[in-house]
Amino acid sequence: MPRPFLKRRINSNPNVVFYKPRGIPLRELKTIKITLEEWESLRLKDVENMNQIDAARSMNTSQSTFQRILTRAHKKISFALVHCMAIQITIDE
Repeated sequence: MPRPFLKRRINSNPNVVFYKPRGIPLRELKTIKITLEEWESLRLKDVENMNQIDAARSMNTSQSTFQRILTRAHKKISFALVHCMAIQITIDE
């Protein structure tokens, strides 16, 4: 039996949910999706400059889980930037 999913604490919501390269219509771009928890991990670690232990505590998760979420987010954002893709933050997950 799998372990039950813990709800992560999200302390801030993004003002916009789409980021795209300038000058290219959204309909012409492929989109990569990041979850709200991935967005929050980026905000806490890279914008607020929190260490991973405090950021994990803020999200109500373990440090190792926080690291996996953050790594996933960094890979998605990097892939989107390199491949000229739009980035969508999915709020409803």
